[in-house]
Amino acid sequence: MSRRRLIVLVVLGALALTASYPPFPLPILSFFAITPVVLLIRQGVLVADPRAAFRWGWWYGLVTNALVLYWMVVALWHFTPFSALGYLATIAIIGLLTAAMFWFVVRIRLASPAVPLWVALPVAWTALEWLIGHLGDIRFPWLGLGTSLADAPILVQWADIAGARGVTLWLAWCNVMIVEAAIDVRRAPYAVRRFGAVLATVLLALGYGAWRMKTLPLRDVGVIGMVQPNEAFSEKWDPAHADTAMNTLFSLSRALLARPPRPQLLVWPEAAIPGYFLDHPQWDAAISTFVHENRIPLLTGGLNAEPEDGGAIGRPRAYRIFNAAFYYDTTGDRTRYPIYAKHYLVPVTERVPFVPVSLFRAIPGLSRWSGGFRPGTTSPVYESPVGKFGVVICYESAFEDATRIYRAHGADFFINVTNDAWFGNTSAPAQHASHLVLRTIETRMGVARAANSGITEFVDPLGRAYAATKLNEATAIVGRLQTSDVIPLYVRLGDWVGTLVVVLTLLGAGQLVQRRLRP
Repeated sequence: MSRRRLIVLVVLGALALTASYPPFPLPILSFFAITPVVLLIRQGVLVADPRAAFRWGWWYGLVTNALVLYWMVVALWHFTPFSALGYLATIAIIGLLTAAMFWFVVRIRLASPAVPLWVALPVAWTALEWLIGHLGDIRFPWLGLGTSLADAPILVQWADIAGARGVTLWLAWCNVMIVEAAIDVRRAPYAVRRFGAVLATVLLALGYGAWRMKTLPLRDVGVIGMVQPNEAFSEKWDPAHADTAMNTLFSLSRALLARPPRPQLLVWPEAAIPGYFLDHPQWDAAISTFVHENRIPLLTGGLNAEPEDGGAIGRPRAYRIFNAAFYYDTTGDRTRYPIYAKHYLVPVTERVPFVPVSLFRAIPGLSRWSGGFRPGTTSPVYESPVGKFGVVICYESAFEDATRIYRAHGADFFINVTNDAWFGNTSAPAQHASHLVLRTIETRMGVARAANSGITEFVDPLGRAYAATKLNEATAIVGRLQTSDVIPLYVRLGDWVGTLVVVLTLLGAGQLVQRRLRP
């Protein structure tokens, strides 16, 4: 392959995949977004050169993720001047994994020509997506291919059967079939069958989506109020501004309660409390009094500190810290309820990957570059006047199991609290919110999303967002959240598509090893 053609395919692939995701409302591109990948891998098979395919995959993965995730430089700059290094490390790791996927598919096609590309590539692509979401401390399942259809929820209603991973598998398959039909267009019967198969699946998805949207029984959860304080990142953790931040939360909440309809549950965003209750017990008391006087339960994000067990006598007490959420019932009591601690921590900014928190914090000068948080281990379901709910914090909305476990444990709906101020005026806030479309469809639960700087919104069990706020404005909204009592097959079976593609990929890898070792 000439360098010019490689550059054209890589650039077109990066632009197409980027434009498939929000804020660009172009869901049709999802069916063509990875056609450059198909062409590159076909070329690798044609010239029988897996190593060349590895190089092409590296450049494709690097450039594509550099464009899709450009906002990381802006976001990480708030935490560390080494933001560019974190950004480069992210796209380099994903680029290497993408290169390995290219190499693997080409090797499989050369070793087993009977395995068609429309099987090998979709399975490998979906397995790669699964792997990126299961890499321990560096897992980052941001924007799977299936999420690109968030702007067309009617096409992904069947995610209640196969999940977002199933949608990814389908879209990858469609891309391969369209390319193969277009390349062999002169063989009319062959091309017609390929295009016809894609069209048939699209019509099936549309038919199922229309039927589900018409027949899914919805019910009102109740009226929920959400506060969007719009605290700037530079002010958020300024000790001199802390009391002002608390006053903003209270004033916006009182203004919300002063107008109808009166909310039955109030939600403040992620890390709304600008410090630890351990250091500021007056804030805890003020919140409790506010809730008790108004008889409206409150869920708020904040930071939690718990004393370490043991410790040397005479030394300052050490604490475990968590990105957390606190629930106050109508009496203003929060002690009766477990504190939810965020499970999936953002690499580097909230936790240094693979480095024990105690070791990192013990190194002078380094702890200021990371939050040093510990991950939570439990997923409590809270009782409220409007029903049972679970909590996901920030980008936990990208993890399908974070919401599925709540539904399996009896939750009626879930709440997403987040602070997207660090994204700035990039495409990241829209990308972040798009994950909830798939999460609501997969679980058939409604969600209330409270964001510090926006987008604050409601999403119903059909993936339809409403009452969304604008970015970068201090406001408070109230709305009636809807949910469903249907327990979908995806909740009962779990991520069965992810398990299936991983098993198939491992079988393929085993076959390659066996051929390698065969005399």
